[in-house]
Amino acid sequence: MNKIKSIFLMATIALFSTAVSAQRVKTVMVGGAAMYPTKNIVENAVNSKDHTTLVAAVKAADLVGTLQSAGPFTVFAPTNAAFDLLPAGTVATLVKPENKAALTGILTYHVVAGKFSAKKIMKLIKAGRGTATLKTVAGGNLIASMRGKNVILTDEKGGVATVTIADVNQSNGVIHVVDHVLLPK
Repeated sequence: MNKIKSIFLMATIALFSTAVSAQRVKTVMVGGAAMYPTKNIVENAVNSKDHTTLVAAVKAADLVGTLQSAGPFTVFAPTNAAFDLLPAGTVATLVKPENKAALTGILTYHVVAGKFSAKKIMKLIKAGRGTATLKTVAGGNLIASMRGKNVILTDEKGGVATVTIADVNQSNGVIHVVDHVLLPK
């Protein structure tokens, strides 16, 4: 009988711990949709009306499986408005099958291996005396800095993006929404 009580007690503690952990990670609204921390990056992104261009590009580059994997990943996710800032015709050209390698390079330039919360990025910036270098999955670097209370990312071409929504937690990482597309060399 003690063994049964012990198992029941352990199961109750595990269930309570899971519920407490789930309460600590909040659901964030992005593009009019709730981003659930229990879903992966792709499962959430497809519901954001502000990220339809990004989702289409991820599909064209065959990166859906990668962004559904265990990760963890930190994704700096440009909005549709960010893609609209690119020269006319750029997105239409990039999603063509013959440009898959270039598209993949740009998209993976927005991804950092590991889970970097805004707090962690700001800590790295402070430790770096004003800047932090983030190595992207594409192999390039993003330079993170602060402008007021905002995290700013500078790409290898000198372009700048601001994190507009931080810490959108996912089951396999975190998304930070950005207002510009970042470009590698």
